[in-house]
Amino acid sequence: MLSGSKSTFKVRQMQPDMKERMMTQSGGNARSRDVLGLRCLPGECVLQRVAMVRKKLSSREGRGWLSGTLFCTHFRVAFVPQDGPKPPDNADPVLLGDHDVALASIEKVVVVGPNRTKLVTPSSSLKFTPEELLLYCRDMRVVCLLFDRLTPDSQVLQMTYTIAKTYQPLKPGSVLSFQNAALGSVEMKQFLSNRCREPQMNWFESALDWEQELERCGAVGWRVSGVNERFEMATSLPRFLVVPQKVLDTELKKSFAHFSEGRIPRWSWRHPRGADLLRMSSFQNNIYHEKDDIRNLELVLFGGHSSLCVVVELGEELPSPPDVQLAHSRLRGLCLGDVSSSVTVPDDKWLSTLESTHWLQYTRSCLRKASEVCCLLRSGHLTVALQEPEDRDLGALVASLVQVMCDPHCRTQMGFQGLVQKEWVTSGHRFCSRFNYHRDSDKDEAPVFLLFLDCVWQLWAQFPSRFQLTEDFLLALHDSVHLPLFSTFLANSQRERLKRTQHLGQSYTRVEGWRDQTFDPGDPCDPPLPPVWDWDLQFSKERQVAFTQPVASSGPAPALLNGNLNTNTDTLRITDTIPGSVFLLSRGSFSCPPHLPPWRSGGGGGVYRKSHRRALSSEHVPGLERLLKAWAVAEFPHSFISHSGPQGPLDPYEPLLPLLLGPCMSLWRQCYLRGAIHAQAFSHPLSAPQPHPVDRLSQEVLLLRTRLAQVSVSKDPPSPDTRRGTTGKRLIHPNLNHNANNSTFLYPGPKASANAPPRTLPPSANTPPRTLPPSANAPPRTLPPSSSSARPGAHRSAGKQHSFLFGPASPAEAQTEERTRAPHTQSKPPSAS
Repeated sequence: MLSGSKSTFKVRQMQPDMKERMMTQSGGNARSRDVLGLRCLPGECVLQRVAMVRKKLSSREGRGWLSGTLFCTHFRVAFVPQDGPKPPDNADPVLLGDHDVALASIEKVVVVGPNRTKLVTPSSSLKFTPEELLLYCRDMRVVCLLFDRLTPDSQVLQMTYTIAKTYQPLKPGSVLSFQNAALGSVEMKQFLSNRCREPQMNWFESALDWEQELERCGAVGWRVSGVNERFEMATSLPRFLVVPQKVLDTELKKSFAHFSEGRIPRWSWRHPRGADLLRMSSFQNNIYHEKDDIRNLELVLFGGHSSLCVVVELGEELPSPPDVQLAHSRLRGLCLGDVSSSVTVPDDKWLSTLESTHWLQYTRSCLRKASEVCCLLRSGHLTVALQEPEDRDLGALVASLVQVMCDPHCRTQMGFQGLVQKEWVTSGHRFCSRFNYHRDSDKDEAPVFLLFLDCVWQLWAQFPSRFQLTEDFLLALHDSVHLPLFSTFLANSQRERLKRTQHLGQSYTRVEGWRDQTFDPGDPCDPPLPPVWDWDLQFSKERQVAFTQPVASSGPAPALLNGNLNTNTDTLRITDTIPGSVFLLSRGSFSCPPHLPPWRSGGGGGVYRKSHRRALSSEHVPGLERLLKAWAVAEFPHSFISHSGPQGPLDPYEPLLPLLLGPCMSLWRQCYLRGAIHAQAFSHPLSAPQPHPVDRLSQEVLLLRTRLAQVSVSKDPPSPDTRRGTTGKRLIHPNLNHNANNSTFLYPGPKASANAPPRTLPPSANTPPRTLPPSANAPPRTLPPSSSSARPGAHRSAGKQHSFLFGPASPAEAQTEERTRAPHTQSKPPSAS
């Protein structure tokens, strides 16, 4: 112990140049160096070291604790297990180990002492010796560390002060110092500059990448335009755009001024049945429109289709970015509690508080809107244009969800990564502002991308067999967002990413146009930042194996005709609409407002001839709604209710329509609740064998969900092929088709028969559950017969020096975690009567 203490003070008292030579001596490669038992990155300096520390393991790690050594560098807080495997000497550097936490991802530092808890800031002074150290991370993890009684108090205090003063930036915008700490050495610059990109992934950075996407989707009538290659037309759009072949670049340049930030209607994806998906921003009405401008705008909007165009307004039903930020903050406060006051929500009001955060409601709204767009694209040859005031948040979210639902390629790892590159990275989502990496201003902060990941997880939870990517992949991407080291997230547009993040200068010649200059590794500028898709920099090969799972083959693909599915054209015919009609989809219904298209409003109707027109009256709208309703009724029985969840459609090109009612929406437990037990433990002191109230509550909800499934489906459910009743219809619970606000036409519920007998609960052969005394405003809660009767508020004994966080794990606790590992419902279930 004394030798470890001397080594700590020796490293801390070194001069900076001596420490730098110690970390980067010998060799020009980027191999990790073993310093005091820690595999350091080239140029990484150890600031503090404490031995004999125990780390609390999460449920995914097997619970219990690990003994090891705690390090604090100017880049991370690293924990090295005592008996952990050591990587080979010639291994490539890994930014973070399995038990490490980046300083930039730490949000709060809390210490726990004898009967007290304190939030530590860079200017704090502790009057007691901490027994536990809690690191609250921005990705909703909580790292719990316990100091040994034999550890000197001076080392514990110095480690606490070092972390508290290092994780917070000295001034706004100092995230560059954090990047230099990990990637600023000469060895790391050379190592990153020699890294090869994933060849199987589409990066959507060149014209060839977009042409490959057009060929993959079978999109005819479209071309790749380099009109914005120099970012002169729109600074937030990518360099290459997909536009109709009929529109020339000289004509297209006149259309940018008519849309907000120049984000004109542009192609995003084509459904195999021939419908095209577009994205655009709001239209500028205060600009004069000439005849040629109107003709070009309509050619771009209709995309070569002369039959129908549906504009989907995303600002009315979906949450705004400030709403998303407020809901995520409330969700974080619910799951992690209030650190300063140590006040948490009682377990009997936890579900109602979760509902009041509106996070699940926003997730449901986004999935509902994406489902409506999927039905439109499935219906026939038309153009669906997603319109948003700025087209940088909700447009990317809905367009990505539509492709995940309809395109099996986007449910693979490489396809999903390419989808994020296409709809988020190159299309100008403001990652740097939405996640506030510089921590200088929170007015634009809104985790819209995390809301998208939650929506994808909801689809994965209901259709796990249709996804190649797994929950581990989504969780790894969720955590990587909070690590400001990747060029994928550290910019607001492709233009900023090329000029600032990658530091690629541009030169212009008349023959070759604009081209990127090569990067010099010896240039004393900011370090080259790698893409987040280079998973070898974060995870080992064993961890990456869990990112994917085998997917059953969907059979032979349908025949193709001119890049579109050769299906029955009778079902795709919309007879009640006028060729060239423009409709507005809002709140689950269609309308024909006079301002569609917007450039025809205000007396400008006589300046164009033989162009597309708005529908004459609303009498043509029900025809389109009837078509979509008929398709929804015909396709909905593919998603029947059972104990295993809904099953996907048989046709791989049919969209995955999720169940959107409250009982069908789950909370992403492995993401949001992984730190709840550690964070709320000091307000719920428990005895060792007793599970946490959150675990007990989830167990009750899971039990109730199982009993509801037994009522909805027969006690011995047949196979999916023979799951039919006496009348030949599939068994569907009537309550699960009911929509509370009647705002969508996707899931019309079957009408109950007048002669049908009332449904009753079958008598259970097991022991009746124990009923808790009901509160004033809550229904009676039931616990399984195997639950312990110990009081959940039992405090630890006063004779123990260490806290309740590190009590021995009991077999009952392990069984409880295994039973509650599956996704569970977090909303109020419907009545079983």
